[in-house]
Amino acid sequence: MEIQEALVYIAGTSSTPQPTSQYSLTAASDETEFLAYMVRKSKYVNKALDEAVPLGEPVHKIREAMRYTLLSDGKRVMAQAVGTEGLVGGQAEDLAGEGMSFEENDEAGLEHLEFIHIHKTAALLEAAVVVGAIMGGGSDEEIERLRKYARCIGLMFQVVDDVLDVTKSSEELGKTAGKDVMAGKLTYPKVMGVEKSREYAERLNREAREHLRGFDSDKAAPLLFLADYIVKRQN
Repeated sequence: MEIQEALVYIAGTSSTPQPTSQYSLTAASDETEFLAYMVRKSKYVNKALDEAVPLGEPVHKIREAMRYTLLSDGKRVMAQAVGTEGLVGGQAEDLAGEGMSFEENDEAGLEHLEFIHIHKTAALLEAAVVVGAIMGGGSDEEIERLRKYARCIGLMFQVVDDVLDVTKSSEELGKTAGKDVMAGKLTYPKVMGVEKSREYAERLNREAREHLRGFDSDKAAPLLFLADYIVKRQN
């Protein structure tokens, strides 16, 4: 499932003032249907982008930046998300932190970890919802609230990912378990412990949902369900 592309669509329709056909709160209780919904919306956005900026020249990575700049009315949303203020800065800090020694409940370790993931996973999801909200004609206040929602689910995704890495088997995950520990990476369980990491993920979920208060309940339903899906996922 391509979460970023789906978020572009959902954030756009959550903030638009026009009535749209949306995912209902009743349907949101069905995880299989929700995942199918997310896949459909990600394909919808990719199709629109492919038609807007044909594949070819410029090269792929430049094309990707152009696609999202076009969507966000020329605003440099994706450039900021992947540059030194975003993904590049977060990755540099991530690499610098490999092998660093932090004790459990070490505030410095948690601050270092938060910096990394605010600038990596969270930054990319923030960019996706901001692009969608701009396209949907959202107000500055709506865009900011959606951005904060995305930051919460981005951090939450990483917290859950770190917990699963040390509590699930490779067979359950569908990928190598314990790879972060073996690589000497700084993780939430390493800094906070497994149980406190789970509690933190639940807190981030509550904060994410709080940022959606005031949005139309039917339009916000996919965003609410996505937050629940992320915090409860098992692989």
